[in-house]
Amino acid sequence: MYTIIDIETTGNGIKGNKVTEIAIFKFDGDHVVDEFTTLVNPECPIPYFITGLTGIDDHMVQHAPTFAEIADNILNMTENAIFVAHSVNFDYGVIKEEFRQIGIDFTRKKLCTVRLSRSLIPGLSSYSLGKLCSSVQIPLVDRHRARGDAHATMLLFKKLINMEGADGIFKKFLNARSQEATLPPHLPKSVFNKIPSKPGIYYFKNQKGEIIYVGKAINLKKRVLGHFYDKTTKEIQMCSETAHIDYQLSGSELVALLMESAEIKRLFPPYNRAQKRIVKQYAIFAYEDRNGIVHLAYNIIKGAPNPLKIFYGQTECRAYLEQICKTFSLCPRYCHLQQTNTACSHHEITTCGGICKGEEPVEHYNEKVQEAISHMKLLASEVKIIKEKGRDENESAVVLIADGIYKGYGFIDNDSEVSTLEDIEAYITPQKNTIETESILGAYLLKNTNIQITTPIS
Repeated sequence: MYTIIDIETTGNGIKGNKVTEIAIFKFDGDHVVDEFTTLVNPECPIPYFITGLTGIDDHMVQHAPTFAEIADNILNMTENAIFVAHSVNFDYGVIKEEFRQIGIDFTRKKLCTVRLSRSLIPGLSSYSLGKLCSSVQIPLVDRHRARGDAHATMLLFKKLINMEGADGIFKKFLNARSQEATLPPHLPKSVFNKIPSKPGIYYFKNQKGEIIYVGKAINLKKRVLGHFYDKTTKEIQMCSETAHIDYQLSGSELVALLMESAEIKRLFPPYNRAQKRIVKQYAIFAYEDRNGIVHLAYNIIKGAPNPLKIFYGQTECRAYLEQICKTFSLCPRYCHLQQTNTACSHHEITTCGGICKGEEPVEHYNEKVQEAISHMKLLASEVKIIKEKGRDENESAVVLIADGIYKGYGFIDNDSEVSTLEDIEAYITPQKNTIETESILGAYLLKNTNIQITTPIS
């Protein structure tokens, strides 16, 4: 038994979306055996653009039953039946959320007439309900109303279930392990199956072949699947447009982050919001107080005269300063890691020589501060070669930083003889140094010590 369902909603994704009309046709494979259609009071205003699309306004639903009041009707009609809809994940997701809000767990097997049509009627230019019905001569009246769309979907489903090869397709789609009901309506399962469970970046493309989103992952297949389960408005819209997925392997999370950043800057995909925002910069700087003690401190870049090192996050900046404080036995109070007018008592840094208690000569303390400053300046001038896992066991990935500037990344066969910086540079794909890449690499260097550092460039 099947229940062919269509809903009209207030149009706010899944979690914020409320049903304004629902139509259900109970279908035994040959005939409609029952029908239920009603307007629904969403108990919230209906946006004007939704009224313009469906014709349903606040006045029409004012005296209609709420979803809670028709919940039993829906449960009874769909019990022991397969939930069928055009782009089923949307209708199913909204109804499941409505049930969740009244304390009921709604679970049904489901079939998508978009995905079924793509398999059984291949080659059409569009699988929207209107164009699909036009292509196969199915009458569609009262468009964008629940009963009109549900009735057309029922006629389409009846045609599909009687087509040659339908039995095998239906069984495959209903197999719980097939993931057919989870995938976006326009994405072939064969494309998803080719995505490996390895680190890399991925590209979501629409039906025109345009890239609409770029992401990175340690496990590409798992991350891509996560988009399909996400029920936020942005994710639902993006996945509904996705018709193809390309990918590139990176070998490691670090290289994936750098690849993703470069591609977002190059392509500016419409669904990528990260890396388009303004990032607040922080910096470490030094100054001398009235007692002649040299302080290290951090602040936003505008409030940091003669910055020694720049960061793209307060947490990263503070963590680096804590590391400097420990390494050179500086005082947390005079590194502005602890706000106190008395002796320092930092919970982690216990290497202070006593400058805050008057037990360490100012000259001696200032020498340590100058050593720390020289260290920061030296690190900025060194060449850093970060070695990471390659895309397979026969190669390694390298990331090159010179004079504090990110130069690019590359992949080197393990059998290749590489002994000098010039050898490595031959494998590097040049990349732009940006706020994002500096932030990515700064965070990495704070957490990792498995890097090769060459002598400074002359």
